[in-house]
Amino acid sequence: MIALLAALVLGQPGATPSTLTVSTPRGEVRLAVRYDRDGAPVLVAATLARALNGTLTLADPWANLTVARQSFRFLLDSPYYVYQGSVRPLAGSASVSRDTLFIPFQFAVEVLPRILAERFRYDADASRLVETGTQVASPVETARLPNGLMPGHQVTVDAGHGGTDPGNPGLYFPRGVTEKHVTLQFALLLRNELQKQGIRVVMTRTTDTLIALGDRGRYCTESCDLFVSLHINSLARRRGYTERRGFETYFLAEAKTEDAERVAQMENEAIRFEKPDVNSPDPGGLDFILRDLQLNEHLRESARLAELVQDKLDPVHTGENRGVKQAGFRVLTSARRPAVLIELGYSTNPDDARLLTRRTSQESLASAVADAIVEYLLEYERKTGQ
Repeated sequence: MIALLAALVLGQPGATPSTLTVSTPRGEVRLAVRYDRDGAPVLVAATLARALNGTLTLADPWANLTVARQSFRFLLDSPYYVYQGSVRPLAGSASVSRDTLFIPFQFAVEVLPRILAERFRYDADASRLVETGTQVASPVETARLPNGLMPGHQVTVDAGHGGTDPGNPGLYFPRGVTEKHVTLQFALLLRNELQKQGIRVVMTRTTDTLIALGDRGRYCTESCDLFVSLHINSLARRRGYTERRGFETYFLAEAKTEDAERVAQMENEAIRFEKPDVNSPDPGGLDFILRDLQLNEHLRESARLAELVQDKLDPVHTGENRGVKQAGFRVLTSARRPAVLIELGYSTNPDDARLLTRRTSQESLASAVADAIVEYLLEYERKTGQ
């Protein structure tokens, strides 16, 4: 079936050549076309990378090929690749056989000429992939910002709760102030800090309004790099409950501790303020598979961003660094990019409450989170060769 699909993608059955000539300003290289165990045409990845003056890395279950400063990630033994954070289908799969990595022939003759059309074209009659020598419009060729970032990054900032959902009542907050007020204040300050760093910001809300949990992550679309949700922690009344304080950052995964599960349940209870959405589609089939692949792709990136947030908040937050945690937050499930939820402190602790409602400390905390985001994006640019 895969062999037939590959043949249909490339043209008529039997049209796959025995060799592919890669013609570049550096010379010509002939690559043998082989077939994987499913009968799909493939190329030796290392040979293709050398011919295209690219780089290749393998970290099971992913293979990364960088060509013309553009990064393509292949999920081994699955007919998908990832480009600019988007999961896309292939007719065949990247695979490893006898310690050799193979990449689908379709990638070289169809995907590259389509995505990098200014640099590559494929001559099917001559079985020749031609590099024109024209530089692909790449962020590397654009002047960097003073902080070292390439321009064009975008972050979605989510102020937790809002409208009819007050969040937690804020035991030690000033009278009339609840979690929804503090998260909005902090989100607006974070937006300002990120904009100073040259980063575009999309806000899920800028006023006291209710946004459904399942809709918040959708503000982080194809042009978005990160989704950051802001919340304030609290504890139910019990012995010593006002003593706990500190900050923690979560990414989406199964909770490992009872406390992480408690926090997720507390934040997920906001769904009770929403009207049932009978038109909301239930993900299934291919859509579900692609979404699952995206979640797996972004899992490590989300964890790394959470680490950086904790590191940057540590010097400016007077409470305990409670570390990186994971739990099943509804608000993170619909984000298409790496996503974290930050619990900035406890409203049930008087010291944290003062820290979170004073303008000067709010600004310091917002600046620290912005610094973490900048450092993450710099790391990501280095990893992807941008």
